[in-house]
Amino acid sequence: MIDFKEEIVGLIKREVECLSKDEIRPLIELPPSYEMGDYAFPAFRLAKEFRKSPNLIAQELADKFSNEEIFEKVESAGAYVNFFIDKERLVKTVFDAIIDKGDDYGSSNIGKGKTVIVEFSSPNIAKPFHIGHIRTTVIGNSLYKIYKFLGFNAIAINHLGDYGTQFGMLIFAYKKWGNKEIIEKDPINELLKLYVRFNSEADENPELREEARYWFKELEDGNKEAVDLWKWIREISLKEFERVYNMLNIKFDSYAGESFYSDKMDRVVQELEDKGLLKESDGAYIVDLEPYGMPPALIKKSDGSTLYTTRDITAAIYRKEKYDFYKNLYVVASQQNLHFKSWIKVIELMGYEWANDCVHIPFGMVSLEDGTLSTRKGRVVFLEDVLNTAVDKTLEIIEERNPDLANKEKVAKQVGIGAVVFQELFNQRIKDYVFSWDRTLSFEGETGPYVQYTHARCNSLLEKGKFNIDNKVDYSLLKTDDEINIIRLLYNFNRVVIDSMEKNEPYFITRHIVEIAKSFNKFYNSTPIIVENEELKKARLLLVYGTKTVIKTGLGLLGIEAPQKM
Repeated sequence: MIDFKEEIVGLIKREVECLSKDEIRPLIELPPSYEMGDYAFPAFRLAKEFRKSPNLIAQELADKFSNEEIFEKVESAGAYVNFFIDKERLVKTVFDAIIDKGDDYGSSNIGKGKTVIVEFSSPNIAKPFHIGHIRTTVIGNSLYKIYKFLGFNAIAINHLGDYGTQFGMLIFAYKKWGNKEIIEKDPINELLKLYVRFNSEADENPELREEARYWFKELEDGNKEAVDLWKWIREISLKEFERVYNMLNIKFDSYAGESFYSDKMDRVVQELEDKGLLKESDGAYIVDLEPYGMPPALIKKSDGSTLYTTRDITAAIYRKEKYDFYKNLYVVASQQNLHFKSWIKVIELMGYEWANDCVHIPFGMVSLEDGTLSTRKGRVVFLEDVLNTAVDKTLEIIEERNPDLANKEKVAKQVGIGAVVFQELFNQRIKDYVFSWDRTLSFEGETGPYVQYTHARCNSLLEKGKFNIDNKVDYSLLKTDDEINIIRLLYNFNRVVIDSMEKNEPYFITRHIVEIAKSFNKFYNSTPIIVENEELKKARLLLVYGTKTVIKTGLGLLGIEAPQKM
């Protein structure tokens, strides 16, 4: 596939010896509209070297490139050189690649030989898997897919919250108020009741928190009763979580959570001490981060128990030794910014050059239209219930719109769950987000169902027109503005995927496939596709096929299925 931007870089380098290709590449811009060209190069940087005005330099460069075959035209506009790619060459480049690569169109091997760890979801054992967990879960899953698509050895890790003082709370609460048979019938709800009751009574009787700390220390020290209770709680909780992951078609390569590192922390604490980083403070042990504008990193409490910081440092060192990662990504809410900044700084102070390869991917909060969430007070909305409601509501819509649709229940799952995921990935991850049923499940506008419906429409056209991928197509027949606009969007798909990877922002893909869907529907509403002219029909059906392929691939990178019919 021709990389037109790279071709332009080479041509400019030929005429501009004072800049390297690496310097030229980031200077090339995408104009705000195609009326201004497919690419633009600003000449301001060359004024001093050439001792001419940028406008004159732009004009001279445009004249030199005007006869190049890959361009329809090259013209100057002020200080900019605007490049218009030859449309027939663009069409051929795109469809040759789509026919060749199919669902892999847009992929690359830029990540070959590099391992990227994506830690995401990571719910707390014995607590509800609620709507607040959806962002880390779907953002992380999408990033995992994007990195794999670009040739990286991607590893998905669910760093379960299966350790810590909350288990002291649960062990104590279970011993005092729990009933095994009742809990096993409805694990998460019943464990949540115990958690809420403990916190409620501990507010009145603070001594209970000392009991919780005691039982967590017993767990750390290997007390059989504590360990057996912990294993049981972990097992029944994970079964509940797996149901949600199956609904979302999410799989992990590792469930190594906080507990996995419980026997690996002593070595790290010793290393911190050996390197002179560990200091005693009121019986606890800290790493002083005040010189770096941060509070101290608490490594060990005065009772000898460990904290999140200790476990995260240990986990990072373990992962580097096991996987030799290129990047170690943590998809965790923005409220944890200071925590990540703190322990990554400790890693750096330990002398590990790879500290900056540990990257926190923060995101904003999700809330409901009627208020916030609180596990501590028991005010939660289970994610499983949200997904089931989405499926039920979508099935109602399908019954109204297309009651004769085959496999209605399957399609309702694909569309309903896809709609929830799509809405979560439609905005920049750092933005807070209010979940709305009306917006999420709409078949109109910038939504998942709208994009999925466009895919189904494409599929229907291909069936009706008896499309054959082996048909020879005259690319020159695809030349209208509507057709070329779609083809430009298809061409840019790989660039968008790479942008998503580099910025760890799936929403670039979400927005791009919305634009493809909108451009296609504009084309569909204005242009007959199944026409009598056989050659024209084959060309337009190929455009339909290209659209369908890229939408399906884009949805797949977001973790969303593409129904054949809707």
